[in-house]
Amino acid sequence: MYTTVKVTAISFKPRKWDKVYNAKQMDTLFRKAAEQQPDLILTTEGALEGYVVMDVAEGKRKQKEMLEIAEPIDGTYIEHFKKLAKELKACLCFGFAEKIGQRVYNSAVFIDHTGSIRGKYHKTQLAEGTHKSWKFNSIGKKIRSFDTPFGTAGFLICNDRWNPTIARTLVLDGAQYLLIPSFGSKSREQDKEVLARARENGVPIVEANVGVNLIASKGEIVGYERGNNKITSSVIDIPVNSSKKNARQSEKLYMQTQSIEMHRRYIETIKRIEGKPNLVDEASKGIVLHKQS
Repeated sequence: MYTTVKVTAISFKPRKWDKVYNAKQMDTLFRKAAEQQPDLILTTEGALEGYVVMDVAEGKRKQKEMLEIAEPIDGTYIEHFKKLAKELKACLCFGFAEKIGQRVYNSAVFIDHTGSIRGKYHKTQLAEGTHKSWKFNSIGKKIRSFDTPFGTAGFLICNDRWNPTIARTLVLDGAQYLLIPSFGSKSREQDKEVLARARENGVPIVEANVGVNLIASKGEIVGYERGNNKITSSVIDIPVNSSKKNARQSEKLYMQTQSIEMHRRYIETIKRIEGKPNLVDEASKGIVLHKQS
């Protein structure tokens, strides 16, 4: 009752305010990752511009500079990676500062293997907060899943991963797996939080953070690597959607093994009891032991 997908996370550390350099490095890393023939490749938050929002918030750079470096969804850089995804025959996902009108959003995009954009998300929980005057750091207002070649997915961006409600909302909206582009804490505590989101919701998670990659499937870490610009691949099992039909199919699969497994456990129980006389006497008061001749 799962779809098996090979995924890759890249812990790319972009250079601040250097879009040309970052795009070139992303291209190189995506190509290198594609050599392992994954179905999906994810890299970090703010990969294109270098996650520069705090430079503006702290007054080191001007708001207009953020607007200039931000990328529209139909911009030349996005078009380049759409073509690359088609060339590599792999889904490419990454974070970037997205320009919409006169506002900038912390965004993530999912480009499928045909070069089509299948989903986009604006970060909804900002560690630094926001204000209506901060047009360079607008906050997302929707938490929605989107269809992909492997089922329905959802994005969390960096600080979003600390909030169980955001992840849960995506899963309730149909997400069967979650993607986390990040540029934040690399602590062991954040590793625990990402794994918790996977276990709480029963879905696999792929995280590409600057400094650490983490891939979780069936509630366990199946891929993990620390360091910048690391390429980490693993297989995840994406569960099918909840439905009566799928529930009955899963029930059928279990029932096919139930009698065999219960008989095996019964034999082990009898062997254990028969090997301890005091337990045999106690057990015989309530059950009948069927000894084999």
